[in-house]
Amino acid sequence: MLANLGRRIGTLLFSGSCFLCRGAAADILCAECDTDLPRLEGEFCPRCALASPVGAVCGRCLTQKPRYDATVAALAYGFPADILVQALKFRGELALAPFLGDLFVKSNSIKNVDCVIPVPLSVERLRERGYNQSLEIARHVARATGTRLAPELCERRRDTPAQMDLPLAERAKNVRGAFHCPRLIAGAAIAVLDDVMTTGATLDEMAGTLKRAGAARVENWVIARTFPPTPAY
Repeated sequence: MLANLGRRIGTLLFSGSCFLCRGAAADILCAECDTDLPRLEGEFCPRCALASPVGAVCGRCLTQKPRYDATVAALAYGFPADILVQALKFRGELALAPFLGDLFVKSNSIKNVDCVIPVPLSVERLRERGYNQSLEIARHVARATGTRLAPELCERRRDTPAQMDLPLAERAKNVRGAFHCPRLIAGAAIAVLDDVMTTGATLDEMAGTLKRAGAARVENWVIARTFPPTPAY
């Protein structure tokens, strides 16, 4: 009921017009723009969600095993999905959070977990932005799946430069030691929710933190996954 209420409020806020093209729409997006969303199709590595033949664990995950156990995503991070994610993240379009959360839930066969933890922001970043976009999405996903929402189980104990501003090779170093789990969570199966996954460095560091606190399994639930550029021939 609450999930449907969030969607209805979003539709009312956009006054029956599509958020992307501003044409007539019964929901946040018109049918044409909804069709244009880059939904993930094909075979993907179950651990990192990058393309992989027959859905096998990819070579990178075999040789450099990440600390998270699985990744599920709804969209590729490309137009027009990137417009929606950035509008929520940087422009405060909070009515998009239920829409993106609902899109994630409908796009995936989700395994049961004990709780959902949104990637936390530092105190400084939260004060500057006024909200955590991952938490806003996670509220909806937790309600829609009947899963406990537990943001208190992981804290960001220091501010770090935004990952998107750094070269890919420096991102793991940037978040090293950035998270803290305030209590033991022995044997827990946890889903970590984030808006976008690029290198996976933030999610890997967070998974390591949760596993040191006793988590048995950590999987990533992400709205959009970035993919390496297609080579030009």
